[in-house]
Amino acid sequence: MTEITYKFDQLPPAIQRFILQWGDMGGQWGVNRTIAQIHALLYVSDRPLNAEEIAETLGVARSNVSNSLKELQAWKIVKRVPVPGDRRDHFAAEDDVWEMAMRIANVRKERELNPALETLDACLAEAEGDSRVSATQRERLKNMQEFTGSMDRWYGQMLKVPPATLLRMIKMGNTIVGLLGFGGKAKKPDE
Repeated sequence: MTEITYKFDQLPPAIQRFILQWGDMGGQWGVNRTIAQIHALLYVSDRPLNAEEIAETLGVARSNVSNSLKELQAWKIVKRVPVPGDRRDHFAAEDDVWEMAMRIANVRKERELNPALETLDACLAEAEGDSRVSATQRERLKNMQEFTGSMDRWYGQMLKVPPATLLRMIKMGNTIVGLLGFGGKAKKPDE
């Protein structure tokens, strides 16, 4: 049996902490910890890494790395890149944070929001002709469908907004909240 050389402790402490924290957050978001740690390692790496380097650095099995890389590629946040003079596959993470966030949001929408909307539509259609479904139950299903539909439409609208504009909108958060009267005194945009 081949012994796995563990190189994680050779990384700078800030990078170790980032990888560990990203793995923990991934677990909270429903993503396997190892997948999230591999993504973090590739994101902070200043060059593409091959699967063996990833396995050695993180101290995980090569087969786990292969499966994790397939999942990250399905999310479109990691891609295979050629390295001259090396026949092995190398991998690099999307390094544009906005692009990465949009890709993750898109996959989550496809996997979670779209099926939820389809199910809510089907539930409401079934409930319409069923006398056993109370008015309260119908209303709650309708409210959930409307909310989910609104989030879906909002997501579609936000896709049309350039990242630089989105960032400006986010930075204006306190100003907008203040202007709408929801939080103290409104600040001027230059404050």
